[in-house]
Amino acid sequence: MKNHFYPEERLALFIDGANLYSAARALGFDIDYRKLLKVFRDRGRLVRAYYYTALVEDQEYSPIRPLVDWLDYNGYTMVTKPTKEFTDAMGRRKIKGNMDIELAIDVLEMAEHLDHVVVFSGDGDFRRLVEAVQRRGLRVSVVSTIKSAPPMVADELRRQADEFIELAELAPLIARSAADRPARQSGPMQRPDVEADDDQMVRSA
Repeated sequence: MKNHFYPEERLALFIDGANLYSAARALGFDIDYRKLLKVFRDRGRLVRAYYYTALVEDQEYSPIRPLVDWLDYNGYTMVTKPTKEFTDAMGRRKIKGNMDIELAIDVLEMAEHLDHVVVFSGDGDFRRLVEAVQRRGLRVSVVSTIKSAPPMVADELRRQADEFIELAELAPLIARSAADRPARQSGPMQRPDVEADDDQMVRSA
């Protein structure tokens, strides 16, 4: 990863969990969240690392719950809310989870305490958020990928950001290695249950 960071910068991570998972999956790797936190702690004064995800509450076991619990105990600030279930025009049961508003509010509220915001999402709806934060004098980096097919980052978001960090180039630093998989010391890999961004719908099993 190119050095777009300064040692004395106050920075915070804002991770759109579903979006980042989709991008990493499209690139064929799993994220080691302990490594991810270390990468950014080494590059500045990390104030906070937020992780946003929607949870299906009525299931006996959610595959994402171990990840949520691990992150909560290992340096991440978790922001969760229940998913919404509905039936579409074809009678199919679908579940939608959208954390855009929560992420945007936290970025704006934290802005006065930061110098650099790092958004892990390719969602084009965040372009206005990035612009608003830049007007307050902060730098904004966006982490996503253009190397998947199709690209996971909206062009307007990429152009608005001060820096675009290609997830494929970050992968060697944050990917879970094969040796890590049997061990639990690096935390569980992300296996989200049912999540969606914006208008993206995910059919329930």
